[in-house]
Amino acid sequence: MVNLSRDIHPLTDFKRNTDDFMNRMKKTRRPVVLTVNDKAELVVQDAESYQQVLDRLERFEAVEAIRLGIAAAEEGRVKPARQALAELQDKLGISG
Repeated sequence: MVNLSRDIHPLTDFKRNTDDFMNRMKKTRRPVVLTVNDKAELVVQDAESYQQVLDRLERFEAVEAIRLGIAAAEEGRVKPARQALAELQDKLGISG
């Protein structure tokens, strides 16, 4: 989570003190928001933390897909697999 009082810095500060910023990010696991002309332009974070974000997003997307599938089944918006595959073959012009 970004700490607004500690994690927003001008890009020029980051350029001048890259090693310090990298050490801080690795220690705190918090990203840094970099500004240009007082406007947020970039977010930088350590690779391990970024990978954790990607992993969480992937899990979230899988859970959401399962949730949507369950909702579709509960609402009766499903077909038997053989029927769905046969319809797809017909639609794509694939013989059987």
